Amino acid sequence: MAKQVMLKFVQIDRDMPGKRDADARRGDFGEIYAEFAEAKAAEQASRCSQCGVPYCQTHCPLHNNIPDWLKLTTEGRLREAYELSQLTNTFPEICGRICPQDRLCEGNCVIEQSGHETVTIGAVEKYITDLAWEKGWVQPIAPAQERVESVGIIGAGPGGLAAADVLRRAGVQVTVYDRHDRAGGLLMYGIPGFKLEKDVVMRRNDQLAEGGVEFVLNCDVDADIFTAIRAEHDAVIIATGVYKSRDLEMPGTRLQGIEKAIDFLTSSNRKSFGDEVADFESGRMNAKGRRVVVIGGGDTAMDCVRTSIRQGAVSVKCLYRRDRANMPGSLREVTNAEEEGVIFEWLRSPVRFLGDKAVSGVMVQKMRLGAPDASGRQAPEVIEGADYVEKADLVIKALGFEPEDLPSLWDQKELPVTNWGTVRAEYNSGATGMSGVYAVGDIVRGASLVVWAIRDGRDCAGAILRQFDVNTTKAAE
Repeated sequence: MAKQVMLKFVQIDRDMPGKRDADARRGDFGEIYAEFAEAKAAEQASRCSQCGVPYCQTHCPLHNNIPDWLKLTTEGRLREAYELSQLTNTFPEICGRICPQDRLCEGNCVIEQSGHETVTIGAVEKYITDLAWEKGWVQPIAPAQERVESVGIIGAGPGGLAAADVLRRAGVQVTVYDRHDRAGGLLMYGIPGFKLEKDVVMRRNDQLAEGGVEFVLNCDVDADIFTAIRAEHDAVIIATGVYKSRDLEMPGTRLQGIEKAIDFLTSSNRKSFGDEVADFESGRMNAKGRRVVVIGGGDTAMDCVRTSIRQGAVSVKCLYRRDRANMPGSLREVTNAEEEGVIFEWLRSPVRFLGDKAVSGVMVQKMRLGAPDASGRQAPEVIEGADYVEKADLVIKALGFEPEDLPSLWDQKELPVTNWGTVRAEYNSGATGMSGVYAVGDIVRGASLVVWAIRDGRDCAGAILRQFDVNTTKAAE
């Protein structure tokens, strides 16, 4: 009788890779989680119940073959496990680090629902992909044959890079245009190193470049450049993301010391690269020695509070107008932040900023949760007479992002947009109302997850390849 290698969730408890001590990790931007060893990865993968209908796979935007590569990991077939994982995911080592598994695959694990705690899917995914890089299993991009068609991709974030990877493997000529000096988008400049060390992103960038993807960096696309890109390529993918910060319109909002989250995080990441960052050197974007208040409850807010701790802030507080159970950010990130010294002020909302030229405090309203709003979440209500002042000399607004007005910026009035300003594109293809123009990721969805951008980029690339094949067939006829 064959030995049962799976379904061991009853005998084996969930175990995550070890975390570095909070005191140690506050002093640098290194990743906080250790790697699994092979035996530990196999042990934890063996807890999978091998569901007939795997909800982990269903709730993964990429529909990764999770039960299959968990079983291969348990059996020690690690190269096969990696190869299976990368069939559906362009960047599994990135998703293994930054995906909110607690809301996606792991949050829908059947054994979690039965009270046995979820399989550590993200940690195993990270392990097998990092091992693949170490062992040389990650192969260079080498198309079987070259194609004559070319695609221009505007934006070198996860959606654009995922599309570039799929297209280039099919032999398409690909050029990626980006406003920054390094490819990666928010992977490079928005997400701090303690969640995603930058060499992980750069080795993928290098793989794409070595495989024939051309990068045109420091390219801030305007009307003339967009027109030129469209004329040069057979298809164009808009993958610009959304970087226009939502604002708070209230008294004192223009005081010095009130900053946008994206500016703060970009400055910090650039500093980590060793770049000269004038706003950081001047102290404007440096939290050292300052009382920091971050407004917001999403993942960007979590990145800001934890970055502030590492920069040496005197105190870091996060204001969020709902409670812990209703915040949009990852609860795992909240726990990590609390361990590092961040104080969360739940059911709190700013009313105005105080100070003369520079901010000195935030007037805060205490809230309570009332009846559900249109989304079904309980709406926050003000507790009258319970206002107080939270002292601060650096306030970071992490309130989410909105799309830039691309039809105006690029003088392309025919580019269709929604009422929210996002580009209107077909589901599963990314095709817009403009001939040969596609759009993927946050510029279509609004601010969303990296894994959804990867999904969009892969789907769009597949649609473009199918259209190229149709065009080739028609030309032959």
